Amino acid sequence: MAKGFYISKALGILGILLGIAAIATIIALSVVYAQEKNKNAAVDPTSPATTITAATTLDQSKPWNRYRLPTTLLPDSYKVTLRPYLTPNENGLYIFKGTSIVRFICKDPTDVIIIHSKKLNYTTNEGHMVALRGVGASSVPNIDRTELVEPTEYLVVHLKGLLEAGRMYEMESEFQGELADDLAGFYRSEYMEGNVKKVLATTQMQSADARKSFPCFDEPAMKATFNITLIYPKELTALSNMPPKGPSVLLAEDPNWKVTEFQTTPVMSTYLLAYIVSEFTSVETRAPNNVQIRIWARPNATAQNHGMYALNVTGPILNFFAHHFDTPYPLPKSDQIALPDFNAGAMENWGLVTYRENSLLFDPQASSSSNKERVVTVIAHELAHQWFGNLVTLAWWNDLWLNEGFASYVEYLGADYAEPTWNLKDLMVPNDLYRVMAVDALASSHPLTTPAEEVNTPAQISEMFDSISYSKGASVIRMLSEFLTEDLFRKGLASYLHAFAYQNTTYLDLWEHLQMAVNSQSAIKLPGTVRDIMDRWTLQMGFPVITVDTKTGSISQKHFLLDPESTVTRPSAFNYLWIVPISSIKSGNLQNHYWLQGNAATQNDLFKTQADEWVLLNVNVTGYYQVNYDENNWRKIQNQLQIKPLTIPVINRAQVIYDSFNLASAHIVPVTLALNNTLFLINEKEYMPWQAALSSLRYFKLMFDRSEVYGPMKNYLRNQVEPLFLYFENRTKNWTLRPESLMDQYNEINAISTACSNGLPKCEELAKNLYNQWMENPQNNPIHPNLRSTIYCNAIAQGDQKEWDFAWRQLQQVQLVNEADKLRSALACTNKVWLLNRYLSYTLKPDLIRKQDATSTINSIASNALGQSLAWDFVQSNWKKLFQDYGGGSFSFSNLIQAVTRRFSTEFELQQLEQFKKNNMDVGFGSGTRALEQALEKTKANIKWVKENKEVVLNWFTKHSQIVPGPYSHLAPM
Repeated sequence: MAKGFYISKALGILGILLGIAAIATIIALSVVYAQEKNKNAAVDPTSPATTITAATTLDQSKPWNRYRLPTTLLPDSYKVTLRPYLTPNENGLYIFKGTSIVRFICKDPTDVIIIHSKKLNYTTNEGHMVALRGVGASSVPNIDRTELVEPTEYLVVHLKGLLEAGRMYEMESEFQGELADDLAGFYRSEYMEGNVKKVLATTQMQSADARKSFPCFDEPAMKATFNITLIYPKELTALSNMPPKGPSVLLAEDPNWKVTEFQTTPVMSTYLLAYIVSEFTSVETRAPNNVQIRIWARPNATAQNHGMYALNVTGPILNFFAHHFDTPYPLPKSDQIALPDFNAGAMENWGLVTYRENSLLFDPQASSSSNKERVVTVIAHELAHQWFGNLVTLAWWNDLWLNEGFASYVEYLGADYAEPTWNLKDLMVPNDLYRVMAVDALASSHPLTTPAEEVNTPAQISEMFDSISYSKGASVIRMLSEFLTEDLFRKGLASYLHAFAYQNTTYLDLWEHLQMAVNSQSAIKLPGTVRDIMDRWTLQMGFPVITVDTKTGSISQKHFLLDPESTVTRPSAFNYLWIVPISSIKSGNLQNHYWLQGNAATQNDLFKTQADEWVLLNVNVTGYYQVNYDENNWRKIQNQLQIKPLTIPVINRAQVIYDSFNLASAHIVPVTLALNNTLFLINEKEYMPWQAALSSLRYFKLMFDRSEVYGPMKNYLRNQVEPLFLYFENRTKNWTLRPESLMDQYNEINAISTACSNGLPKCEELAKNLYNQWMENPQNNPIHPNLRSTIYCNAIAQGDQKEWDFAWRQLQQVQLVNEADKLRSALACTNKVWLLNRYLSYTLKPDLIRKQDATSTINSIASNALGQSLAWDFVQSNWKKLFQDYGGGSFSFSNLIQAVTRRFSTEFELQQLEQFKKNNMDVGFGSGTRALEQALEKTKANIKWVKENKEVVLNWFTKHSQIVPGPYSHLAPM
């Protein structure tokens, strides 16, 4: 699954304007759901009665009261027929009806059948919810009773005798469920085409919602084959994981309905199932290996060719991965579909990948480069899963990090193959590695690997879907690939996929096959086994700071904590020491590779310097660690950046900034050292160093944008960015052309965003004039798509109700989802509190803001310093209702808590947060539990940091904020 909390590059840069993007109030979305679901909450009076076991009667010793399935029964195949009704019934409910036959083998004798079922009503047969029969010569005991156990989401069949080991059985059921708009299981999505409301039926099974669609053994290791049949209105189209067996036929008893039976799937997990009924249309091609590729979307989006970019890159990416994994694509087709309502960024259902519209559709006339990058990287992420995750599947959700971390790494490789001139692989450093280090440097972080017995409930499963799993997972796998070499890594990977196709594994199986690749050659020598090395990175949380003293060549490591006084309560078998691959440059020359072999300190002449020599470690930041130097070496690096910066690779120019700011936050180096590392930017033109500085200074903005520090800080940034602004103004011929490279396009956005938000008059005038031109002629938008996010935001921030209302009217009329995203985000930039309040209220009204967009909209409101307190108050007031109505299993709750607390830096805010925890202990926090502890820890660290650094930071910015003519100030716009 793609990261649901992803924000595009342009919107991410926009976040610099507003402070760090508060991945905010899923809350409002939750309230909307609560209101809508209440309408559909009543049980249909026509549905058959079921026996339900109440939570108060549970006996924990019984297997049906445990969240993990017993292994006495293993599924073999399913035959499922589903009929979604896309108009409400006489009770105002949207429903679906279905039948299911599951064939399973008995591994150990048992007198109970336990299978997952959630929110399904069963038609009784002779007083029971299911019918049971033997296969072949198997005799079958009679059913004693059937019951639904709601807390563990089971349908339980009690038998009067034992099922026999080694025998095959079939269980048949007839049921109906609600085709709700809750974005889970088999659900409905609605959209408008003109003034006509359209309804479609679609699915999202991961992680535990296939059981909401039909009774099933709903765990990833319970693999089986699936025979899916859909009955649906004849004017619509039906899709599933596999192609149809043959032409659709009319339903005999009602020719207004069609029946499509799909080919049997390979052996696969329930969470990867998908089926969709809609009037969507597609564009189509065939890959060289004859795989059918189709991109599905709303008919008007297809007609406007918004699916063509996805179509053009899918074939090359599929071919890249088939070669990279040395394994052909396992299915005959690859369908990808853009859905109007979808909770995650995308979902890797085998052969039928589902996406948010903004992650699959691209309009070259109105979409930005970052929109294009978003599409190609998400496609690469989901297509990588077709092998790694789908063909070979992790045995349980505790190893989710390997599945998502791997896809989050190789998405950059696949996207780089499709767009080789973009240097996309470099973006992993700012987008994943440094972003996740901010979380992993907390004492409340957690290891990548969690013991399986600690992950049982749907809420605990949802906790696995966090930035540690995705971004740290990606970062350590990238490091592993780097020190093994890509060839060895690919060899071990192919061996792993061949050995375990259509099976389930743990991460240790991958380590074993990588070790086999290492053992097959002699060129690459490791200081230990792959498992020995990687255990240090997966079984203990955090990462090391590597400290080098260039006078002596000594090198040491220590667990890096943003708050060095925080207490680490989680023990480590390795005492928080790592086996660390060290790459280095000495005075511009690459040195031999070195291993710090799990010891706290050692010495090597590689790191010893003479006179004018300088050393820099972690070349291109392929290692998952940060680096500190003696003061003299820092000074030499700063001098090098000022006089001859190109001797330091561009990623390392960014690293110097990232690492020093983190070290300063942890009180390891003075904050002035980190700030001094930004002085060279006045001459820097590359994206990565600028992005490092702006990202690092977001923390300063969050801590100080309500204090007297903020004025001098804005002055400094305005002085530093002016040469960059003038450089791009000149290079783009007064903003009429776009730079050729993607990185330059991103830095052009940085230049405008930073210049405008820090008060450069020329930039403010640019934003105001472009926006006014658009207001005067709404049918002709003069603002290039790359620049729209930042121009819209700055114009609305400078403006009043007139500018806000114009953008709101455009949002109501816009067809392209990428443009709608830009407008929705920019509307949160207003400096008028009453407008922010009004906008916040709109998120509770689905006729104004779509449910799937409410989260990102409130996210943008909370990013605004004026809007964050509104979001926090809302969370405190509504947590109980939201948690109960929306469910603790939604991993957006984790993002929510993290987002609305990011500015907390006072004792009062800490008390509020502690009181919030106390007030809601009886309710619980579900997937937000870890985030709450991290927020408490981070707030305490923020309080301490502000007390220690406010005065010195104020003095530094005051000293360095005098107006100094930039080296490009003589350039006139062309």
